[in-house]
Amino acid sequence: MNVLMVCLGNICRSPLAEGILKSKVNSTQTFVDSAGTSGYHVGNPPDPRSIKVAHDYGINISNQRCRRFTISDFDSFDLIYVMDKSNYADITRLARNKSDAEKVKLILSEINSNNEEVPDPYHDSDDGFKKVYIMIDKACTLIAARIENK
Repeated sequence: MNVLMVCLGNICRSPLAEGILKSKVNSTQTFVDSAGTSGYHVGNPPDPRSIKVAHDYGINISNQRCRRFTISDFDSFDLIYVMDKSNYADITRLARNKSDAEKVKLILSEINSNNEEVPDPYHDSDDGFKKVYIMIDKACTLIAARIENK
């Protein structure tokens, strides 16, 4: 199983989601990566605040590097989780067919069906990063359980 986490810049939310899910799945059976819909930060590490909050929970994401989502990601990944509706629209707009589009889901849809979004903490305080971590962690716990039970 290959899972991709996507947010806008691939420096705050999706690196956290990548690190969290990696910590919950068997790495020999599940590959997890992350990407952004924009190319603002390509090649850079995650935001220091994301690195810190992940570290506070025992996860090291400091070696990740930002990359931009590409159409070939539809071929490489079985599931594509996006953090908000804008990311969802950006990614599904690139879908070449129904199969591509069906791979894309809002990550919090794993918790409930209210189409909730993970807020972008980039312009928020450190507390905003902790709140985002907790939201993503809950979703990743459910995602990991589904993956491990397949």
